[in-house]
Amino acid sequence: MKHLRFGLLFVAAALAGCTSTQFDPQQTASARTEICKATSEAEIAGLFDRWNRSLQTGDAQQVVANYARQSILLPTVSNKPRLTPAEKLDYFQHFLESRPSGKIDLRFVELGCNTALDAGLYTFTFAKTGASVSGRYSYTYRWDGAKWLITSHHSSVMPEK
Repeated sequence: MKHLRFGLLFVAAALAGCTSTQFDPQQTASARTEICKATSEAEIAGLFDRWNRSLQTGDAQQVVANYARQSILLPTVSNKPRLTPAEKLDYFQHFLESRPSGKIDLRFVELGCNTALDAGLYTFTFAKTGASVSGRYSYTYRWDGAKWLITSHHSSVMPEK
């Protein structure tokens, strides 16, 4: 009988241990201590303007400064994803040779806690050639405690003319 009680006690303890390690979304959410930066669609839309102004400088370093250290650039005119600041710098040094300037044609903004998405359609005009190209874009941003930085940037030419 002593062994049976010990066995039951052991099983009960084991089951209690299992239930206490299960994922509880309510507990996880309440334990979260992150403070969300207040923002607006207008502020997030202005981040494209900041990025576009950095293009106008012709300085690839200023463009790359808009990106978080850990971020990805999936550019329009390169098949190579750019993950490091050096890879982004290489891309923008070549891209800036055409003196590009972007204009938003359609925008969708979604706000989160210290994150934001800006996606839509834009047109780039290249001062060097006078050509223009329409494309799709998406930027995701993260607040780093001091400023908004791009964490992912995808751009592609419109598939239909």
